[in-house]
Amino acid sequence: MLLTVVLPLSLAFIMFSLGVGLVPADFGRVARMPRAFLIGAACQVVLLPLVAFALLFVFRLPPELAVGVMILACAPGGVTSNIITKLAGGAVALSVSLTAVVSLLSVVTVPLIVAGAVGYFLGAEAPEVDVTGLAFTMFALTAVPVGLGVALRRFATGLAERIERGVSAVATVLFVIIILGALVANWGIFVENLPVLGPLLIVLNLVMLGLGYAFARGAGLSRAERIAVAIEAGVQNGSLGITVGALVGGGETLGPFALASGVYGITMYLVTLPVVAWLRRRG
Repeated sequence: MLLTVVLPLSLAFIMFSLGVGLVPADFGRVARMPRAFLIGAACQVVLLPLVAFALLFVFRLPPELAVGVMILACAPGGVTSNIITKLAGGAVALSVSLTAVVSLLSVVTVPLIVAGAVGYFLGAEAPEVDVTGLAFTMFALTAVPVGLGVALRRFATGLAERIERGVSAVATVLFVIIILGALVANWGIFVENLPVLGPLLIVLNLVMLGLGYAFARGAGLSRAERIAVAIEAGVQNGSLGITVGALVGGGETLGPFALASGVYGITMYLVTLPVVAWLRRRG
């Protein structure tokens, strides 16, 4: 019930809430600020999986947990990254554009990276990953709800504007419920693996926040744009990671493939919120 109904519907609603907040101009912004967008997208789509892969050689996780880390690393940012960007004084429009476009790209990137990670880390013991089926699932859970939200904003603008704040609040609550619900239901597994996964996830979070900011600064982006790129690079959609991990793992809500995303749902706040507070003080 949780895997087949609650998780997919919750994730779809979270992505729908992202679409409701978008207007066509948000996608046009990609063309108007190509440098900022390309740097943010490259950090998230290319650099993040590479850094995660490199850290796995340092921390030497068991193969199943390593696959879970790669699933998290190829997940796009979510509504949470947009909220955190706003709190930190970043360029919210750039953050939303990155989240939206990278979420659409995840229809292709997630199945390919997940299939590669499963084959690399598990070898002969790797479960079969239906790349086409996973791509279709990603399309149904990300692209379709985002498209529906954008359509609502385009053709029923007044309604979309009235419900936007409430929908965003519900999406945030759902994100927290997915993470906490999975942890409560699998608390023993979480506690057992926190010392194993926690250090790597904290380092990954810190490194990507720092690299995102550094690359954006090196490209001459404004302070607000640097913050947006850093947070998009460092804050991932844990609920999507749990959903994909559960699907690949054959139904375990917080099985080995989904565990990294569940633990990350906690450690991400421990790392990111102090960074946000520091950025606000500096701003």
